[in-house]
Amino acid sequence: MSATTRTPTTPESRTTSRSASLLGDRRLPVLVTAGLFLVMYIAGLSRYQNYGFGEPQVFLNLFIDNSYLLVAAVGATFVIMSGGIDLSVGSVIGFTTMLTAWLVQDVGLPLLVVVPISLSVGAFGGFLMGYVIHNFEIQPFIVTLAGLFLFRGLCLVISKESIAISDSAVSSLAETRISLGAGDLSIGAVVALVVLGVAFYVLHYTRFGRRVYAIGGNEQSALLMGLPLGGTKIAVYTMSGFCSALAGLLFMLYIQSGDPLHAVGMELDAIAAVVIGGTLLTGGSGYVLGTLFGVLVLGLIKSIIQFEGTLSSWWTKIATGVLLCAFILVQRAMTARKTT
Repeated sequence: MSATTRTPTTPESRTTSRSASLLGDRRLPVLVTAGLFLVMYIAGLSRYQNYGFGEPQVFLNLFIDNSYLLVAAVGATFVIMSGGIDLSVGSVIGFTTMLTAWLVQDVGLPLLVVVPISLSVGAFGGFLMGYVIHNFEIQPFIVTLAGLFLFRGLCLVISKESIAISDSAVSSLAETRISLGAGDLSIGAVVALVVLGVAFYVLHYTRFGRRVYAIGGNEQSALLMGLPLGGTKIAVYTMSGFCSALAGLLFMLYIQSGDPLHAVGMELDAIAAVVIGGTLLTGGSGYVLGTLFGVLVLGLIKSIIQFEGTLSSWWTKIATGVLLCAFILVQRAMTARKTT
C-alpha cells in the first residue's frame, strides 16, 4: 500500500487561508460598513455627550433627514446590482417636487390625485430609459445622462422659480409624527423603511431578485439560462424611476416646496450610499441592508459636522470621497480574489 503524503500546514498558511476566505466573503463590505457606522456613532457619543448626541431622537433623525435619500438609493441598488447605472435619479426627484408643487399649488388638484400622477410619471420615465437601453443596446450611462438633462429641463418648463406649497394636506403630512416612546419618526421615514423592507423581500426572496443577481453577475450566462433579460432590465429601471419619484414626494414633504434646483447631484449621493453599502459597481453582489448602512453613514457624517460646529459642510463631500475610495479598494480586492 502506498502511503498518502500530506502537505504540512503551517500557521502562516492557515492565516493566509483565513485572509483569503475573508476577502472572498460577499458579506464583508456590508459588515465593514456596519462596523464603520458603529465606530462613528460611538465616537460621536464620546465627543458630544454633553450636547445631547446620545438622545434617541438624534439617532431617529438620521432616518427622518435621509428618508428621501434612502428611497432613491434603494432604487439605485437594483440598477447597480443588475450591472447598470442611473444618473437621472436627482433630476427625477427635482422634477417630482416641481410637478407636485405646480399641480397642488397652481392647478389646485388634491394631493391624493397628484401623488399617483407623480409616481406614474417617474415610473414611466424609468421604463422608457430601460426600454431604450435594452432594445437599442445603448450604454446605461448615456441613456440615463440624457434622462438627467431631460427631467432637469422639464423642471424649468414648469417654472423657473421656486413654488412654495401652502396646501393644508401637505402641511399636515409633513408635520405628522409617529411616536416610538423614546422618540418619533416622520411619515417620510416610515415610508422609507417600508420601501426598504419590500425591497429586501423582493431582492432576496423572489425570482425577480434572483434574476437581478444573475444578470449583474454574468449577463451572457443569464441569457443562456433562458432568463428574461430584457424584461428584467426594463423592470429594474422602471423601479428606479418609481423610487426616484417617491423620493421626490418625500423630499417635497421635507422641504414643502418645489424648485428647479432641488436634488442637484443627489444621484451621486445615492450611488455613493450604494457603493459604501457594499454593492459592487460591476453588479451581481450586494445587499439592500448594506445600502441602509451606507445612507446612515452619510447621514451620520452630516450630523457629526453639525455637532462640531466649526467645520464647513464641504467636509461632508471630502469624507464621502475618502470613504468611496476606501470601499472601491475593498471591492477591487474582492473581485481580484474571485478571479484568481
